[in-house]
Amino acid sequence: MRNRCHGKARRIGAAALAAVGCSFAAGAQQRDVLIAAGNPAPMPKPSIGSNTMQANKKIAENVAAAPNLSALFAAVQAAGLIDTLINPGPLTLFAPTNAAFARLPPGTVETLLKPENKAALARILRYHIVPGAITTEQIRERVKAGGGKARYTSIDGEPLVIEIVHDAISITDTNGNKSYIETANLRQANGVVHIVGGVLIPKLD
Repeated sequence: MRNRCHGKARRIGAAALAAVGCSFAAGAQQRDVLIAAGNPAPMPKPSIGSNTMQANKKIAENVAAAPNLSALFAAVQAAGLIDTLINPGPLTLFAPTNAAFARLPPGTVETLLKPENKAALARILRYHIVPGAITTEQIRERVKAGGGKARYTSIDGEPLVIEIVHDAISITDTNGNKSYIETANLRQANGVVHIVGGVLIPKLD
């Protein structure tokens, strides 16, 4: 574990965040289970799909109603980001599943949900939101145009790098950890949701 990451995490006062920002590879050790548009998954989909999310509802409403995103919705509530996900947008949300949160080091989620860590939690969640309604077709076109990589910026101006790995879409955070899209192109009244298998972590300083 890198010492400089330890230092940054300590400065925000949460020991568990050190593990999040420095040692957790979000989904990197999973086999590639990304679902690109129109391609079947090599293993069963999570218990959420386009029939669960309603295109005439806002992102916040659909996340609240999705059983497989209950941990994400609890985090959104604790971070005070309901208004962000219900505004007109358009926005793209890379939404971590309950299983993604469960892969974080023990105690991390509980620590992040504490009131004193609200700012850090909000920053982590906002890192999963990108301006615009971006489909996987658009991502693939941008990756091709970029010579194998596409760079996107979160609503806080922090970078995300997207690549195609064995026909699957990987998202790399600023710590070098990868997450994968598991269910793609869930249309919302104010944007698009892509379900991902790992929690993305920005630089926490």
